[in-house]
Amino acid sequence: MIAQPVRYSPDVETIRPDEQETVQGLNDAFDTILERTAADYGHAVRSVHAKSHGILEGELVVDEGLPPELAQGLFATPGTHKVFLRLSTNAGDILPDAISLPRGLAIKVLDVPGDRLPGAEGTVQDFVLVNGTVFQAKTADKFLGNLKMLAATTDRIEGTKKVASAVLRGVTSALGAVGIESPALNSLGGAPNVEPLGETYYSTTPFRYGDHVAKFSVAPVAPALTALTGETIAVDGRDNAIREEVQKEMAGLDAEWEFRVQLCRDLERQPVEDPTVEWNEEEAPFQRVATIRAKRQDSWDEARVQAVNEEMRFSVWTGIADHQPLGNINRARREPYRHSADFRARFNGCPYHEPR
Repeated sequence: MIAQPVRYSPDVETIRPDEQETVQGLNDAFDTILERTAADYGHAVRSVHAKSHGILEGELVVDEGLPPELAQGLFATPGTHKVFLRLSTNAGDILPDAISLPRGLAIKVLDVPGDRLPGAEGTVQDFVLVNGTVFQAKTADKFLGNLKMLAATTDRIEGTKKVASAVLRGVTSALGAVGIESPALNSLGGAPNVEPLGETYYSTTPFRYGDHVAKFSVAPVAPALTALTGETIAVDGRDNAIREEVQKEMAGLDAEWEFRVQLCRDLERQPVEDPTVEWNEEEAPFQRVATIRAKRQDSWDEARVQAVNEEMRFSVWTGIADHQPLGNINRARREPYRHSADFRARFNGCPYHEPR
């Protein structure tokens, strides 16, 4: 029997005494990445998920008749919202696609009513997801250690990275054969080079869900997308192979995903402060609350790429109070996300804009 969802209250979080010190370390590591890449390119890019593979425009349709525990926040009222979607990989430099990394999906939902999170401009709600079920580090200080490794390899010899990525993919495949998955290896270049349109994406970290606590997921449901699930992309000699494949696929298909919510039902078994713990779906099932649709389109339309990739930022802290990010990792993301976006805006002379 499925337990009742946990009620949100501020005491679901446990604040660590070293969090501000860790945030400063994250800002410093991001600065290393940002300054090196900006000097190389003459143009500032994101400190993580710098390379985009597709920018899509679509709609999110909130389901009608949701039960009270699911009719929360953005999803409390049935209706349709315009959305922008950005497909990416997680490095802070623009790498050839032969260096295989985890996929990311950022979603910006427009015209969302409700009290705003502190510093959240406009009326949008952002969701930032990856194609893995857990975060790579238990706490922000551990994540800082991983980020320092990424910073140390930013702007280093790409040939070495390609070799390392191939070795890591072999290690990852061997671990996968015995049922072991390593988010840390994946983040360093050992991820399978999969087709991003066929992937299922997860928030990995928890959020407030109105009266409750939840994680989020976006899963492909259109047959044209599920046919791509698990497919790998041939990248040899093609630095932008993923972008080319996404562009080719989206020119001929109408994409559809389900937006799903996983309500926390036991704070011990589905912890808020440890995102390396996967919430068991038998105990806390994902439930659909909305559908995302993107009709066939040019996924690398120049005007849309400029508007979304260059002039917008995505942050888990951009949104409404009913979807407040929870846990140490999420608290530590707030200032560095803004810090990174502010650097990009200053260097490029292009303030970011939240669409209205």
